[in-house]
Amino acid sequence: MTGVITASESSWIGPFTGLSPRLFRKLVTMLRHEGADANRKGRPWSFPLEDRALLVATYWRTNLTMRQLGPLFGVSKSAAGRIIDHLGPMLALRPRKRFAKDTVLIVDGTLVPTRDHTVAERSKNYRYSTNHQVVIDADTRLVVVVGRPLAGNRNDCKAWEESGAKAAVGKTLTIADGGYPGTGLVIPHRRERGQTELPAWKEEHNKSHKQVRARVEHVFARMKTWKILRDCRLRGDGVHHAMLGIARMHNLALAG
Repeated sequence: MTGVITASESSWIGPFTGLSPRLFRKLVTMLRHEGADANRKGRPWSFPLEDRALLVATYWRTNLTMRQLGPLFGVSKSAAGRIIDHLGPMLALRPRKRFAKDTVLIVDGTLVPTRDHTVAERSKNYRYSTNHQVVIDADTRLVVVVGRPLAGNRNDCKAWEESGAKAAVGKTLTIADGGYPGTGLVIPHRRERGQTELPAWKEEHNKSHKQVRARVEHVFARMKTWKILRDCRLRGDGVHHAMLGIARMHNLALAG
């Protein structure tokens, strides 16, 4: 059965991946080098790797159900689910392990509504969510680390360490908002007890700090155009794989 959506028709690639056809081909080439198209036991895939990558991206982009997604690609809902389970983890962003001495990073947490209550908890938005610590390069705005998801009621101060983001960053200079006191990160100045206002130099520092830190909010805004990050139905590590895969495609679109 011929699918309605196929990677051989380049007009489908942009809307469902956020990438140009050239960058999508680059992504598929990287996946091949990483072994995503290697022979496996059992029945071989009937779909080429390009179409499987497009299917996973389409799922993350639109958040359609398997019953809706399968017919769009001419496969059963079960086959669509198997493709997502197999290829989703392979699309994951690899965290950067080394940073130049003058690198400045920015960290912030974002909540992803998640229906799997074994990994999610009610958070400040009153929905079951997972907390994701995301670290970006302040200069390039590329995502360099995504911590493991924690329950949405975990505050950023604890999630920073428990998610593994702190260990991944090491001693690299990292700035954050006021929700990370006592972590050693560069956070805004606060008024001390009895102070009615901050000194002018601290106010000026806070202003520049806020302007730089806003870059991570812009990254979140771009990543959450992928609708799965607004209501994730995946179970277990699925939300983590989706976050990492979207981060990788965000970086590819940004860096070219």
